[in-house]
Amino acid sequence: MNEHPQTHDAACHCGAVRFHVRLSRGFETARRCSCSYCRMRGAVAVSALLGDIEFLQGEENLTLYQFNTGTAKHYFCRTCGIYTHHQRRSNPSEYGINVACLAGISPFDFAEVPVMDGVNHPSDGRRGSGLLGVLRFVPETEPARD
Repeated sequence: MNEHPQTHDAACHCGAVRFHVRLSRGFETARRCSCSYCRMRGAVAVSALLGDIEFLQGEENLTLYQFNTGTAKHYFCRTCGIYTHHQRRSNPSEYGINVACLAGISPFDFAEVPVMDGVNHPSDGRRGSGLLGVLRFVPETEPARD
């Protein structure tokens, strides 16, 4: 995975929603969140500035979901249901992009993903780093061959 800013092709599962996104900080912002919604969604997200996403097709096929304070805006494809991105509550000038929507990238490409405390949100006065822990992916090793 290239850690430098670059533009990625992205799409939902069915391909109805397609977009380009520039990740100004590459994959260094990869994270998971522990809020009630993200716990159920289970996606790894990376950050992009609001102006760094360009929809190529299907923007009208996105559905919006908001809860609690209504600040974060979670978007997903109304056809296949895949979460594509969200406008972040902790930084509304950024989107969180689902890495699984990026062409050639998988959540399993990340050996370790920080898990942020979304229950005790910084917008609600939480102090400290907000890091709850780290989620690790350890691939199964190939069995020895004779």
